[in-house]
Amino acid sequence: MVNPGGAYLGADLFVIDVEVEAGADLLLTTQSATKVYRTRGSFAEQRMNIKLEEGSRLELMPDQLIAYREASYRQNSHIRLHPTSSLVLAEVITPGWSPDGASFKYEEVRLRNEIYVEAGDGVKLLALDNLLIRPPCNDVTGMGFMEGFSHLGSLVVADPRVEQGLADELDQMAREFDAYTGVSLTASIAGTAGLVLRSLSYSTEELNNLLGACTGVLRERWYGQAPLNLRKY
Repeated sequence: MVNPGGAYLGADLFVIDVEVEAGADLLLTTQSATKVYRTRGSFAEQRMNIKLEEGSRLELMPDQLIAYREASYRQNSHIRLHPTSSLVLAEVITPGWSPDGASFKYEEVRLRNEIYVEAGDGVKLLALDNLLIRPPCNDVTGMGFMEGFSHLGSLVVADPRVEQGLADELDQMAREFDAYTGVSLTASIAGTAGLVLRSLSYSTEELNNLLGACTGVLRERWYGQAPLNLRKY
């Protein structure tokens, strides 16, 4: 996906629709980092609608989101899965440069993922993952939030093969990195389940390495494929 403007500005709205047909595999990434500059009393927004058909697979691997001074950004993703489809989504949030060197000079970053599964008795909510960071409203640097770290990484997986053993394995693997990580599981709906890994660190590179290691395990175990090497730089 290419952002023709090079960055997001105030009142920008990007709408992305993705449908992966039955039996198809799609790896979707961005050309470079998503940069959000000053939005001046407004906000930039991205809306993504994703539908995965029977037996399909989507790996959504955007480069990092960089929020600069006085930036507000909202990202809303509505994802609809077939019980036999597979979703892997990895994201990293990075604070942009500011004149005084402080990390949290942006106004707001809001990432909301709604994941639904087509069950036999209708479409049901599997997970609602809502991340909201508002540095001007409260101290996001301390205990109970960023815990002194500056960068945040997320891995969201929805697949019939998600279970407690996998969550424990990824949690153990994450401890090998310079990051503070937690893993959560959803309940199972129509035979599929969700996993959310959230990690805090001091660098984009460390989080990319961590998320790459975790997704590498899934690619090798589920599909016999090597870890991703997108070679963008």
